Amino acid sequence: MDRQAPGSRGGMTTVVTETPSGSLEKEVPVIVDVHTHAAYYRDAPPAAPAPDDTLMRPDKTVPLAATWRDYAAAMEAVDRAIVFNIAYLPSASDADAINRGRDARTVNDNTAALVRAHPDKLIGFLSVHPDAPDALDEIERATGDLGLRGIKLGPNYQNFDPLGEAAFAVYRRAQEKGLPILLHQGTSPVQFADLDYAHPRHIDRVAMAFPRLKLILAHMAHPWQADCICVIRKHPNVYADISALFYRPWSHYTCMRLATEWNVLHKLLFGSDYPVATPAETMAGLRSVNEPAARAGLPLVPEDQIEAIINRNSLELLGLA
Repeated sequence: MDRQAPGSRGGMTTVVTETPSGSLEKEVPVIVDVHTHAAYYRDAPPAAPAPDDTLMRPDKTVPLAATWRDYAAAMEAVDRAIVFNIAYLPSASDADAINRGRDARTVNDNTAALVRAHPDKLIGFLSVHPDAPDALDEIERATGDLGLRGIKLGPNYQNFDPLGEAAFAVYRRAQEKGLPILLHQGTSPVQFADLDYAHPRHIDRVAMAFPRLKLILAHMAHPWQADCICVIRKHPNVYADISALFYRPWSHYTCMRLATEWNVLHKLLFGSDYPVATPAETMAGLRSVNEPAARAGLPLVPEDQIEAIINRNSLELLGLA
């Protein structure tokens, strides 16, 4: 019988196996989900919650009214998780009603509260809008008062220029403080989210300007996975996560084969994009990546490298261990 001993170090945890001759201890990898969105509802959603999403996934509807209990249940499949949400500029416009209450301070307070409820499992990332006049002050508050340890940005959702002066000020502060940044990269079904802002080619310039800054390109920048691979291959501190890929099986396979051929599988981090997908779904999908190829007799993604992605010591790579 195996049981997990209290505590873990780095990307490993100690598992104690009870045998007839006594207890044996061994270290096993910690599974880290680097890409999860905090549930907004602590106990129950309001009477009229946000409608379920029908655009994010081609195979199922995504429930958006997740609670803290739903989040915790989904995270049972992993040992640690990075959690965040995206901050928007305050607006009184009816067109921006969905973003009310999602200013940086509110978003970061909510993330920090969820982390406090699960301190041994969760690592919180803050979010700011680079164009907000108090963005740098909020980074100080969220890291100092709230204990958040990285930054989540969505250039397309937040509609800011990733190469602009305001964004560079955020990158500079993050590099100074040792805060990794996870950037949404790639497409989105949101009509007014600027696609060009989320193209991974821009991150090449960011990484050259801030070579010590740890960056994660979300979703392998789908559908621009080849461009994403060019960037992570070039820069030692730039990684990509594999979230939101498995439910498009052919695209998933082709990008993972590209990653194999360009020798960047070691730069890929496990992430689920919860609530769009759960960690368990994502693990199963990753382990099924070769199914289209096997039927067609095409080259496979090495299975040992698939397992290495799931068990990667992401916290150590990001300076969070």
